[in-house]
Amino acid sequence: MPKIARRQQPALPWTTLIANELSRLRMTEHTFMVVVAVVIGVLGGFGAILFRFTIRLFEAVFFQSWHYSLDYVLQLPWYIKLFAPAAGGLIVGPIVYNFAREARGHGVPEVMESIVLRGGAIRPRVMIAKVIASAVCIGSGGSVGREGPIVQIGSAIGSALGQLIKVTGTRLRTFVACGTAAGIAATFNAPIAGALFAMEVILSDFGISQFSPIVVSSVAATVVSRHFLGDFSAFIIPPYELVSVFEMIPYVILGILSAFAALAFINLLYKSEDLFERLPLPPFLKPATGGLLIGAIGILYPYIFGVGYDTISLALNGELLWYFLIFLVVLKLVATSLTIGSGGSGGIFAPSLFLGANLGGFVGTVVHSLLPSFTAASGAYALVGMGAVAAGAMHAPITSILIIFELTNDYHIILPLMITCIISVLITTRLKKDSIYTLKLSRRGINIFHGQEINVLHSLRVSKALNKNCEKVRAATPFRKLMDLTVSSPHPNFFVVDDQNHLRGVISIHDLRSIIYESDALEPLLVADDLSTPIEHYFTPEDTLDIVMKAFGEINIDELPVVNDEKNLELIGTVSKNQVIELYNQEIFKRDMVTSVSSYIGSLRKFKRIELMDGHVLGEIEVPGEFVHKTLRELNLRSRFGVEVILIKQGYDAEKKEKQKIMPSQPDYRFKFGDSILIMGLHDSLENMKFGKNSKI
Repeated sequence: MPKIARRQQPALPWTTLIANELSRLRMTEHTFMVVVAVVIGVLGGFGAILFRFTIRLFEAVFFQSWHYSLDYVLQLPWYIKLFAPAAGGLIVGPIVYNFAREARGHGVPEVMESIVLRGGAIRPRVMIAKVIASAVCIGSGGSVGREGPIVQIGSAIGSALGQLIKVTGTRLRTFVACGTAAGIAATFNAPIAGALFAMEVILSDFGISQFSPIVVSSVAATVVSRHFLGDFSAFIIPPYELVSVFEMIPYVILGILSAFAALAFINLLYKSEDLFERLPLPPFLKPATGGLLIGAIGILYPYIFGVGYDTISLALNGELLWYFLIFLVVLKLVATSLTIGSGGSGGIFAPSLFLGANLGGFVGTVVHSLLPSFTAASGAYALVGMGAVAAGAMHAPITSILIIFELTNDYHIILPLMITCIISVLITTRLKKDSIYTLKLSRRGINIFHGQEINVLHSLRVSKALNKNCEKVRAATPFRKLMDLTVSSPHPNFFVVDDQNHLRGVISIHDLRSIIYESDALEPLLVADDLSTPIEHYFTPEDTLDIVMKAFGEINIDELPVVNDEKNLELIGTVSKNQVIELYNQEIFKRDMVTSVSSYIGSLRKFKRIELMDGHVLGEIEVPGEFVHKTLRELNLRSRFGVEVILIKQGYDAEKKEKQKIMPSQPDYRFKFGDSILIMGLHDSLENMKFGKNSKI
């Protein structure tokens, strides 16, 4: 019998082979997560070491010494201190604006955005850009910290590894958080604080399923860091303690002052960003401009250069005068805002510690000089102030308390540290909803909490409800013409415009009917402009419908004007209450088409489905890693698995910045991380698709 030649199967990509091998080897989900977390922790530890070495390298380049210190830079010529930050800005600008925009600023908001809106997907190039840009910025004297960059670097490592082994959903997000924890733990030698930072700030979730791999990753990174860098605290300070119970009063005052310092930091930082956005300069030159301003400050006061740990140590040891301490608070606020606002790359945690140490040192110096027998030295207040300002700025009291504890290895001061941090957070959250991290996302229209808008109308624009067929009348329209319109026009309101179509007011048909019996006497006297009521609420097509609905609730009118520009008020149409309600109902229906599937199945977290008839099921899944960057046409799911894609829930639209956009099945739609699909098919077909096995040959 002749042998039949067997067709050779095409070779699988090496990334798929790795993913398949890991799937074969893993005993349980928990074991798999822990093993990968260890790998991320080790890589994150080496990433932190590489980053710190790169900072030293650029300090040597810009300041001509491998042993950079405050004493050394104080003795440098003025022109080096002036031009070094500007030269660093000339390098940072092109890197950020031509290679990876995510490397601009302090980095943590971009990580939070990627977790919530892109399923944890971070471009690998971000890691390279962040290492170079932040190291140059810090090494040349930029007034920023290194925790933001290391968060972004570690997160990029976790995301890249997760994408390499083709995981999605909760696992990829957890890997990103593992990278965050590894970076923080390694750079500060603080494993507990690293894990808590990832869970409190990045994930905003203390779930048990995520806790184990994050802690493991944090510990692994700390082991690597301690092996190569040594087991040292970031700050070496004398032991402090609570001298008297009455000392809690000045600590409460410090908590209040720290809250307002944190608020000033947040507001000044983003006002600086707005100021530099309006500067008529090419974007890649703005970091150099900010660097030149930093250099001008640093000629006389180089204390604000870099992460500022030398200055913090001086405050902790009580070696600075009270008036100079408060002066440094103002200088650091300005310097950090200039660095980040102009487009520099670096973190805000070290500047927060700087502000807190000097503010606390100021309070401690004053209090100790007045009541030396009942209060500790000023260094104790500097230590507590570090945690209080950081907690207020980040809205993260637990992380701040533990980071300060691990940075100093001093437990005696924990009680005033706790109460001061809590007071600071209570005040800042009361006066400002967003932290220094989430405010950046809120300004882009992104609600970071839960990854989707709680208010459905907030995701809809006025342009979707715009009605261009409105009743417009000229300001000089006679009263008789208006009376005729009350009979012939179907509109309840007439919008009064001038000859250039600029909005002047509105006339309600109900107001006209109230004076109909006096029309003979009023006809020769009144025109439309005399009867119009000034407009209190008007909108542009880019406004969101939630504020429109709020306006409808404040006034007794069912139709509001829409103008093309808030300055010249050119009327282009109206938006009605009925249309807004109709759009709201449509959006709720579209969202329920997908999200209602989840309510039927509470026990299945990853793969949700409902039983239909004849063995068919309807299920919602997050797209597997091997589907990402491919289209439905390329995947050919109907032929391979015997399933039908009903709807696509888009996780994030990078161009339009729209979240949770639901659309019908489109053959040419290219999947992204964070997308979900609603599919229908036989039970076995969905199971085969879940595990990547073709159900049809």
